[in-house]
Amino acid sequence: MGINSSSWLNTDLEDIWIYDKLILSRKMGYACGPAGVEVPKPDLYIVRPCVNILGMGRGAEIKFLGNNTRDLPAGYFWCEIFNGRHISVDYKNGKQQLTVEGFRNTKELWRFSRWEKVDDIIPLPPIFSSLTNKYEYINIEFIDNKPIEIHLRQNVDFKYNNTIAIPVWNDEDINVPNNLKYVESPSYYRKGFYID
Repeated sequence: MGINSSSWLNTDLEDIWIYDKLILSRKMGYACGPAGVEVPKPDLYIVRPCVNILGMGRGAEIKFLGNNTRDLPAGYFWCEIFNGRHISVDYKNGKQQLTVEGFRNTKELWRFSRWEKVDDIIPLPPIFSSLTNKYEYINIEFIDNKPIEIHLRQNVDFKYNNTIAIPVWNDEDINVPNNLKYVESPSYYRKGFYID
């Protein structure tokens, strides 16, 4: 059983909402809505599946939406776009443990060019504090300090005590830089990482 399957099956029913990014966005007060609900104004929005247990930004894209959103796929939602830094934080028993920042060189939302450890202090948002009584690890992804995704697990890309993780994608050859090593870590279009 994969990590995503076990997380899903081991989540208490009253907490299952955390996997629904539309519900999370609505609870956070973001401008958002499911397919069929009008946007506040014609503009660019992020459009993605409400639930994506596999992660890696599958199905997410930036789209221009007019008032009518009936053509979006069933099970998708739209949300306002945040343009700040993309930070992933692990909290262990409610205390911040690991913080990494993701960087992209492309508009493909799933295709990060690297992740690296940072020293930012990001307190656990109060809306998630009750989860710390039930789950040892909580991982939250933030853009512009706004939670956009939550997982009941730790970030496994930094389990090697590494400070950087540079994804190697399926369309790239493995050419390990001199000061790094390669580890296999297949997921979606990714083969693995270069790590220090």
